[in-house]
Amino acid sequence: MSNVSPSGTPMAASPLTRAVLEIDEYASGLGWDQPARLFALVDTARLRTDEPELAAQLGLDDAGSVAPLTPVEQDEIPSGTPLDEFLATIAWPGAVAGCAMTVERLMLPPSAEASVPEGLDEAALASWVSAHPERQEVRMTVAVLRDGARESALRLREKDSPSEVLTGSGLVPGLAEALSATFEG
Repeated sequence: MSNVSPSGTPMAASPLTRAVLEIDEYASGLGWDQPARLFALVDTARLRTDEPELAAQLGLDDAGSVAPLTPVEQDEIPSGTPLDEFLATIAWPGAVAGCAMTVERLMLPPSAEASVPEGLDEAALASWVSAHPERQEVRMTVAVLRDGARESALRLREKDSPSEVLTGSGLVPGLAEALSATFEG
């Protein structure tokens, strides 16, 4: 018996880890150079009870074969709007257990940080990073639950394989904080 689900997600993973990996797999299927995407995370059992028609549309009517959390993609994030400003406008209804976001960015290895020129504004810094020979393209998927649980998945473009996805709760703390703030107030 395999300990991997039909989607390829490790069955021993926590529900939040499974949701993050499911979203990462979905984003991977869309290819690279995609806009950021926002997802509501809903309790699958509650969705089946409260919204049976929607659950059936999503293929969630078989209780034995679904994950505890179901990611539901939200409307497209307005282009040109900074993510922090966009996230500050989000207020989730009580039925939403958590949320997740995928976003692509350029990263530099820690060894390159010492060579960053001082005094660059945000646009100049982005330009400098995009021209740096050691830059890496990365897709980050970050999820949080109302109770404070967090999980992240990182996928490098140069190692674009499900077996090369790094997971951990503290990999992208700034985005996790911003997503958590959507449940406050």
